[in-house]
Amino acid sequence: MSDPHLNSMMENLYWWGIPTLFRCPNKGPEGADIALVGVPHSTGNGTTERDQHLGPRALRNVSSVSRRMHGGFGIDPWTAAKIVDVGDVPLPRANDNEACIADITAFYEKIDAAGARPVSIGGDHSITGGIVQAIGRGKISNGEPVCFLHLDAHTDVFTKVDHFLGAKKSAAHWGAYLADQGHVDPTHSMQIGLRGHTRTLDWLQPSYDYGYNVVTMKEFRARGLADVAAQVREVLQDRPVYITFDLDCLDPTIAPGVSNIEAGEKGFDIDEAVGLLHSVRGLNIVGGDVVCMMPTKDSPNQITALTAAAVMFEMISMMAENV
Repeated sequence: MSDPHLNSMMENLYWWGIPTLFRCPNKGPEGADIALVGVPHSTGNGTTERDQHLGPRALRNVSSVSRRMHGGFGIDPWTAAKIVDVGDVPLPRANDNEACIADITAFYEKIDAAGARPVSIGGDHSITGGIVQAIGRGKISNGEPVCFLHLDAHTDVFTKVDHFLGAKKSAAHWGAYLADQGHVDPTHSMQIGLRGHTRTLDWLQPSYDYGYNVVTMKEFRARGLADVAAQVREVLQDRPVYITFDLDCLDPTIAPGVSNIEAGEKGFDIDEAVGLLHSVRGLNIVGGDVVCMMPTKDSPNQITALTAAAVMFEMISMMAENV
């Protein structure tokens, strides 16, 4: 189709064509600035809430209707940077969590070697462990441990038990074992929005023990967005930043299709979440992920998938304007 206006119109139809992430070309990471990746993994959650592996397909389906221009930044990220969809991590041993984490790491080692910065859609939150095992202290981070901007209802630093229903490198453990391995620097990382339904009164203690900078949802409400965003910038300044965004940090009214949904206390609204993401704008963002989408529990209008696409778009745009 030679007419650019007609082409633009067709690309906005989510039911038409091959559903790559944000209509990006399906290519390898070589020569790319940003690599978009699907990680269809559910076994790290260790419960019957296993449909998170359908997250990448759901987001591929709707991402074509996402914004193409970032009005606030005044950029077209798709021309500002070379962005490719490298496809999904192949996980032939999908029911073996530890094997999957190893396969994820091997896949991202190739992305890191190519020098492309990954933005990923999961998949349960155990995928962050597999990804950061590859890029923490890797080429993209210039040999340094990454520092997290971690938005979540849960800490995922659960050291009180050595596995989560059989999964050792689980969705509940990556924040601890990555620190033990030296792939992440907790003392220059932020965990924001924690409001999980606690089973023990000391559930936050492991995060404090590791040195993570913790801001619970109650503390966020008391301090306000501007104050917390200023802390984020101070803690992460001049360091390789990895953003990990668990959709359950959002209020269930705007992201109902998530695993481990947290009702009973208001989560972030989308403007608050985007404001926190923008706190690292201009910093050295080496990668990011959006996790824990449960398409089988989403609303018929696919609001959770659309919201996940919007979050990914913000990450992509911040990285693209720094190329």
